[in-house]
Order: sequence, then structure tokens, then C-alpha cells
Amino acid sequence: MRRLLALLFLALIAATHAPAPPRPDGLSADSEARWVPFDLTPGNQIRFSLLLDGTPVDAVLDTGVSQSVVSRAWAEAHKLKLHGGGAASAIGGPIATATVDARSIAMGGLYRGNVALSVASLPATATGSARPIVMLVGRDLIADYALDLDFDDHRFRLLPSGRMPFTGATAPLSISPTRQVYVSELIMGGARVAPLIVDTGDGASVTLSDRAWQFVKPAAPLETTALAYGLGGPIVMGLAIVPRVVSGTQIADAVEVRVEPKGGFSDSVGVAGRIGTGFLQRYRVLLDARAGRMILKPGALADEDPQRSTSGLLLAPEADRLRVVHVMRGGPGAAGGWQTGDTICWVDGTPIGPDYPGSALAGWSTGTPGRIVTLGLCDGRTRDLTLQQFY
Repeated sequence: MRRLLALLFLALIAATHAPAPPRPDGLSADSEARWVPFDLTPGNQIRFSLLLDGTPVDAVLDTGVSQSVVSRAWAEAHKLKLHGGGAASAIGGPIATATVDARSIAMGGLYRGNVALSVASLPATATGSARPIVMLVGRDLIADYALDLDFDDHRFRLLPSGRMPFTGATAPLSISPTRQVYVSELIMGGARVAPLIVDTGDGASVTLSDRAWQFVKPAAPLETTALAYGLGGPIVMGLAIVPRVVSGTQIADAVEVRVEPKGGFSDSVGVAGRIGTGFLQRYRVLLDARAGRMILKPGALADEDPQRSTSGLLLAPEADRLRVVHVMRGGPGAAGGWQTGDTICWVDGTPIGPDYPGSALAGWSTGTPGRIVTLGLCDGRTRDLTLQQFY
């Protein structure tokens, strides 16, 4: 009897210390309830937390990349073995890449073990934030499922393909056989524009190649310029407001469209452009490439006009100042002789502080046309700037 009890005791100890069975790849049975909260970066990308090799890291949901990416800095800091090497096309120019093997990735109801990830530099400028991200979660991890993006409540979840948790306007959606990313189409100026990458990693609304823009642009639009940031660096693009864009049966009024220079990223990868988060966030969105559909249900921002600069200055906040990173063509800033690199330390007598980005003061550059703003340069001079609508 004692021997039997001893054997049972040893068996109990062995069972207690036995390794847990590996978690199966794919969605958990309760994935529908596994919402993932997110915020929007200053660059308007979907930022959230996931577990990479069991460690919580910041990631951006990026349907515009075919293979998920981990930052080179994180991979090297965690002594992950890099192998291979090459280059990939990115907005702003080509970037150097490598490959690394991750033990596991967990986000919401999704678990994947033994995942090959691309490795690249992920500069903070690509998200407009001082807080760097560690991962871009791309098509390879999520395309087998339906992605439910709830922008109003700042959350998303992954569902089995074919699920329809809500109804709305339906547009075609597929995975490009050449680029291996999500693609759809829009109707603009009465013409079909396709293929367009559905790119949640792009904070803009709609971006078109120069060729596509010349094909669809409305008569005599007011155009200016803007500065965009990608993994390959900054790039100057054209900018206009298009009165109407149609996705499936969903009509969107007053849509901001950026126009790449000739030979830009869209030309280099053989697409007409991109549909970004700036457009998608008007809606609750379901992306289900296996079912061939993108569903858009109007949300709280569906009827909001795009925010327009009335200063003509694009600014980067620093610790105690604003740095001019681009002077928009035809705007008040250009007329007033402002230059890239100028720095502003005061706005209407109020100093720039570390809390500037989230403060009411930050709204001056998109303020009411006709308002005169007094700007204190960091060299002690002051300049008045009269705000106006110019595009």
C-alpha cells in the first residue's frame, strides 16, 4: 500500500511539472470575444500591443505589407539570429531587410508559433511618434481570417472567414497574386480606379499614382503639397480634396487625396494607389479577402469633412518648439516666406511645451480662415500669419 501511494505521489509530481501542451496555431474558440484595443498614432496608424516570444510589444496593424516585420533594434537587443538579406520596396524608397524566426506571436484570439518575420528599421518618424514600435503585423498573419475594425470604439478582432457581424456597403477585396497584400477599388470622377492596396499602415485617406490622378481628377481642383513619411523616408506629394468617392455602394463626400510623384511607390509595385486608415476610419470595416469582400458601415466620422491646414505649415513638435518640416504650395506660409527648418517657440504668446500635441493650442494651424496668429520664432523674432483656405 505504501509503495502504491508513493508511486501515485511521484506520478502527481511528474504531472504537475510536465510542460503544458503547445497552443495550437490559429484562432481560439472564443476569438469573437477577444477584442484588441488600439489607439491611433500621430501618423494615424492602428497601434496595439501583442505578445512576441511572450513579451508585450507595440505593433502597428499594416495590411499593406506582405510579410510581418520586426524592428532590427528589437531583434538585435534580444539576440535573435538574423539570416538572409536584401531590400524591399517601401514608401519613400527601398529599405534593407533580413529574416528572423520568432518562437510565437499572440494577439487577441490568434496564436502562431514558429513564425518567420522580416527584419527592418522601424523609425519613429514613420508613425509620427516619439514612441517606437516593434512590429508591423501584415497579410501573412491575418489574411486567412475576417478582420473586424471598430474605429468608433478603438478595437479590432479576428473572426473565421465568412462571418458577417454587421451589414453595410460591400466592395470587392482580394489578395494581389503578385504583391500578396489586400487590394480593392474605388470609383472616382466616374472612373474605376484599381488595383488599390487597402493599407491600414498608411494614415492618409486615399493616395494615387500620378498616372491614376491624371486619369480621374476633377476639373480644375485646388491642389497643394504635403509631406508623407514611410519606412523609406519622407516624400513630398500633391494634395487635393475630391468631392465624391465611391467604394462598392458606399458614397463618401469630400475625400482627401494625395498624389505621388511620377515613378513613386505605387508605380514601382504596379498599383494605382492605396486606401488608407484616413478613409477607413469613417466606417466600421470588415476585411475578408477569402470571402472576397470589404464591408463598410458608416461610423461617427462618416460625414465629417477632412481637416485642412489653413496655415500652410506642416510642423513637427519637439521638446519646447515646433519645427517646420514642409511649407505647403500656395498656402499662407509660402506667401509669408516661411522655410523648412524654421522653429516656433510661441503661439499667440503661449510657449510650446511638452504637452503641446494634445492641447487646444495645437489647433491653431487648422484654425478659422481670417484669423491672425502671432508666432514667436525661437530666434526672438515674431511673425503674423493670416489663416486661409487654399485647397
